[in-house]
Amino acid sequence: MNARMVSILQHLLVSDAPVKSEYLAKLIQVTSRTIRSDIRELDDFLNKHGATIEPVRSRGYALKITDDRAFRDLLQQLFIVNEPNDPASPEYRQLYVIRRLLIADNFLKLEDLADELYVSRSTLNNDFKEVKRILQAYGITIETRPNYGIRLKGDEMRLRFCMSEFIINRSSDEQIGRLENAPRILAPGEMTLIRGIILEQIQKFGVNLSDVAFNNLVIHMAIACKRIRDGNQVAMPSAEIADIRGSEEFKAAEQIAVLIGEELGMVFPEAEVAYISLHLSGNKWLAGVKDQRTESMTPEKLLDARIYELGKSILAEIDRDLNLNISHDSELLMGICLHLKPALNRVKYGMNIRNPLLDHVKANYPLAFQAGVIAAKLIESKLNISIPEAEMGYLAIHVGAAIERQRMTSRPKRCLVVCTSGVGSARLLQYKLQSTFGARLEVAETTPYYKLSQIPLQEIDFVVSTVPIPQTLPVPVVVVQTLLGTGDMDKIEALLSGKGEHPLRYIREDLVFLKQSFTSKEEVISFLGKRMHAAGLIRSAEGFIGLVLEREHAAPTAYGNLVAIPHPLIPQSDGTVWAVCTLGQPIDWAGKPVQFVCLLSIDKNGEEPPTTMYDHLMRIVDHAEIVQQMLGCETYDEFARILIRAADFR
Repeated sequence: MNARMVSILQHLLVSDAPVKSEYLAKLIQVTSRTIRSDIRELDDFLNKHGATIEPVRSRGYALKITDDRAFRDLLQQLFIVNEPNDPASPEYRQLYVIRRLLIADNFLKLEDLADELYVSRSTLNNDFKEVKRILQAYGITIETRPNYGIRLKGDEMRLRFCMSEFIINRSSDEQIGRLENAPRILAPGEMTLIRGIILEQIQKFGVNLSDVAFNNLVIHMAIACKRIRDGNQVAMPSAEIADIRGSEEFKAAEQIAVLIGEELGMVFPEAEVAYISLHLSGNKWLAGVKDQRTESMTPEKLLDARIYELGKSILAEIDRDLNLNISHDSELLMGICLHLKPALNRVKYGMNIRNPLLDHVKANYPLAFQAGVIAAKLIESKLNISIPEAEMGYLAIHVGAAIERQRMTSRPKRCLVVCTSGVGSARLLQYKLQSTFGARLEVAETTPYYKLSQIPLQEIDFVVSTVPIPQTLPVPVVVVQTLLGTGDMDKIEALLSGKGEHPLRYIREDLVFLKQSFTSKEEVISFLGKRMHAAGLIRSAEGFIGLVLEREHAAPTAYGNLVAIPHPLIPQSDGTVWAVCTLGQPIDWAGKPVQFVCLLSIDKNGEEPPTTMYDHLMRIVDHAEIVQQMLGCETYDEFARILIRAADFR
């Protein structure tokens, strides 16, 4: 299987509906003919592994699993190891060369590397352009010496972080969980010894690590041992060592360094001990947090004062911009603060971290990710440091959990029942509502229609009435039969689940532009921003566009599925609105193809969190079939009809 076929399989796996070859061609950026050829070959391959690709007339291709066990085994092989595994591919060769250079004791000759990979010198020279570019991102260069070859050159700490990225983090969780599968940095016996010492000491000091974090720490120590033996040591300013020296992490690191040094005949300088303590901190040091003495302590008493105040400021800023009502969520505050301590260390010392959930968080929890970006921007302004997108994703996970917790614990909706048939019928309707919807719905009162004007509706979420109500009420009205039918239940369920708000309310015909010919994201954003200004929704087109581009610079908003949802970091408009643009051909959006753009602007005066609006948006973005249909629209009416169907898509 080539990389295109793997990508096709991934898209078919996550799609709830058949996917057209034209759509896959746009995603993978090849011709439809190439996709159809790949699908035929992929189908032949899958037939041997418990699956088949079935053509669906007029709708595209769908994946059908015929043998669940065999297909799961295939997925384990294809996707558990998240790195190139085809020796003929440039990606594989580039990764191989980087790893060889990182572990090499001395110079390596290009001719020897080419022989190891069974390729020509010219092929390897082409690969080297990308190798240099990758290493430059870590602040590492390649030194060339005539007659000797090449080797890496850079700050020792950066070299080690690069080693951890390409030797540890690119291995799968399943591989790294078993010591025998760890890269051979040291002799197997030495690796076992290091593992035993670290295990003993983290248990002694009460450090809680996941299996992956524990094994990563073992290999980080192995890297340190190898580099020290080769005469390479990290340097750290004495003032920074002094800041770390009194911490619990440093005490644990000292013990680990002494015991390993005694066994391997080595001495770890104090800067190396500080380096080990950074890894303990970066791996979520939790000692004492769940101790019986501290379980009942408030975050203010338990946490470092500086971190606590920063955490409070973050939640206040998110609330100010997004109205999520999370400022007083002590569980969220604790989670954010516990994350911040190691995260700030990672950022301060340039320690790399990968977030395998990043794309999933961006695509499925955009509101939480927006909160993560706001948090990162606040940290950057206060501490003058740059927060990478991976860390934004981890902050978003904490906020996302708080949003879901709110949904689970939110008060029941309160309804008023209006019934003209008498007390008996009203009671029957009330009991039917309570038995059907349980704790999710509270019937505040029942009333005949003529008394409706006397009842205050401030604490009422919606009205359930057996007769049409001619006057306009400040809350939604659901007209039902006295003996509730299935359709009546569905209407009430829609209000309870937040789907009573239709996505059409966010769309205006004068802000929907179909089959446009823009060639860059900047063109699209500028065009839509100016149209929003012309519609009187924002004060300054230039200022609004600048804020949207600033948000893009912080974290691109291409979510996959050919969709991008650009927006400013802070709400700017009078009312929540979507400005939509579909493109005749996909454009590059920070490395992802995009053909459907929804410029989102949230009501700056809104008092409620935009959770329901984001739910509507995600219901569209998550389904390739809906996106395909919208890309084919020629008129606004056609687009609106698809949007109406999308609101009920499951």
